Amino acid sequence: MSSFLGDLVHYVDFDKKSLAVSGASIAFNPLFWNIVARQEYHNKVLTNLFGGHSKAACYGLAATIFSLGMLRDWLYKTAISEQPSHPLLLSVYSQAAAYTLLAAGNILVVSSTWRLGIIGTFLGDYFGFLLDEMVTGFPFNVTGAPMYWGSTMSFLGTALLLGKPAGLLLTAWVYLVYAVALRYEDPFTAGIYAKRERERAAAKSGKKLK
Repeated sequence: MSSFLGDLVHYVDFDKKSLAVSGASIAFNPLFWNIVARQEYHNKVLTNLFGGHSKAACYGLAATIFSLGMLRDWLYKTAISEQPSHPLLLSVYSQAAAYTLLAAGNILVVSSTWRLGIIGTFLGDYFGFLLDEMVTGFPFNVTGAPMYWGSTMSFLGTALLLGKPAGLLLTAWVYLVYAVALRYEDPFTAGIYAKRERERAAAKSGKKLK
């Protein structure tokens, strides 16, 4: 196994600048939307830029995140297209795994967006647009972060489809970046909903006292 991994590394051209650019883009995106969304939550930065219209600001952030995601994907495909392919990754089994991963990954991403809607998908809770209750149906009964893991599966599927060890390396980086992002995002989002529940409880208590 270690010899196989070592062999894969030899098929990664670290001198290609596109590899580093792709890695930087992968790291930048979640960093960007977390910083911007938290600034919105605490200081209403985007809402103020949009003249006090929170929904328009949320759609503006959604369009920006989507565009950055498209750019990230293009940089990834450009980077691995300049990398050598490994013959073992072009086998029938590898190709079958690639198509399976791409299909499953896209199903997770699309179904998650369908369930949450644009505002729910693109950090609407940071703008004050909270869901009435937690979504527990598919794909959230499979994973708590279907957008992230579906995207990771698509990265991996593309790497296998093209037989690129460099794509496997970048996919591992995607996984690490998303895992770190979730450690910050999940507690913060949970705190937003916990605050909403405390406010509801306080409102009910106030009504009883009257």
